[in-house]
Amino acid sequence: MKKAYLLLADGSLLSGQAVGAEGCAIGEVVFNTGMAGYQEVLTDPSYYGQMVCMTYPLIGNYGINFDDYESRKSWVSGFIMRELCEYPSNWRCKLTLDDYLKRQHVVGLAGIDTRSLTRRIRNAGVMNGLLYTEGYEPDAGKIEEMKSYAIRNAVAAVTCAEPIRYPSDTDEIRFRVALYDYGVKYNIERELCRRGCEVTAVPALTPPETLLADGYDGVMLSNGPGDPAENHEIIENLRRLMGSGIPIFGICLGHQLLSLAIGAKTEKLRYGHRGVNHPVKDLDTGRTYITSQNHGYAVVGSSVPESLARVRYVNLNDGTVEGLEYRERPIFTVQYHPEVCPGPMDTAYLFDRFIQNMEQMKGGAPTCR
Repeated sequence: MKKAYLLLADGSLLSGQAVGAEGCAIGEVVFNTGMAGYQEVLTDPSYYGQMVCMTYPLIGNYGINFDDYESRKSWVSGFIMRELCEYPSNWRCKLTLDDYLKRQHVVGLAGIDTRSLTRRIRNAGVMNGLLYTEGYEPDAGKIEEMKSYAIRNAVAAVTCAEPIRYPSDTDEIRFRVALYDYGVKYNIERELCRRGCEVTAVPALTPPETLLADGYDGVMLSNGPGDPAENHEIIENLRRLMGSGIPIFGICLGHQLLSLAIGAKTEKLRYGHRGVNHPVKDLDTGRTYITSQNHGYAVVGSSVPESLARVRYVNLNDGTVEGLEYRERPIFTVQYHPEVCPGPMDTAYLFDRFIQNMEQMKGGAPTCR
């Protein structure tokens, strides 16, 4: 089989077995600590522009099925693993991981020491990389492009082009929810639909006045990729939406964008939080939840205006902000993913809380202020 190589921005070169599509790709190299869920990782738009190293040693053992996608395609720039399972065993399996990566034109690498790569990223921080198959060796220009690479205009690249409606799973439509698609995972829609909501995913730059004129009962802000601070128009839209009084629930990038809308700041983490085993403490109850996370930026706790919001959830590993409560508004946001599957379902109750907020507010006529 062909060889493949990963050239890191610090000059390190790792070699292994070529997997998936052949070619040359550039991206941020990050790691995910989940023992399962590689299909969800591959199809999560939050990984746009990134090469994902899976720390669990055996990947592909249950193949790829047609039910567990989190979006319409794969968004990763490259996929890295210790060992690829070539003969998966699962009753739902339709494709091998290798076949799927080929179909999605994702360059892959197997047979490297992923523990060593993970330690390198933890020590040096997230760095750019160039992943290429034997026969696609990069020239000096490509190497310079890799070193200066930055993820730009990520939300515009992954958002839907026009509104998409998802019907309620119940006979009765309890609420109509507008879902801002910043790179949404399907499971957010599924959690709302199974609770009796009709969900309409809307493009990221949809004016808030349009949503309010359509009479929605609540607004969801989805996850997504990239630097939250570069989304100036979205932040301004959310600033106007907040003054309407409509219930809002934000997840991951949605949490960060709403924080920026009230004047808080965000910062890039050294190597991010990506996996299904991150402990988060609820400061109100003292309870600790095990959560799924996928983000490289975080809200700076000291920058949150105390008159507008307060920190309710914190990460027990590094103390970073994991969620905000907004004062005198039916709004709350979390950095982690309560909709995750597979993974811990400890925090799925947050969708019920969003439903309760809509129940309390139903019948009003919010307008932008």
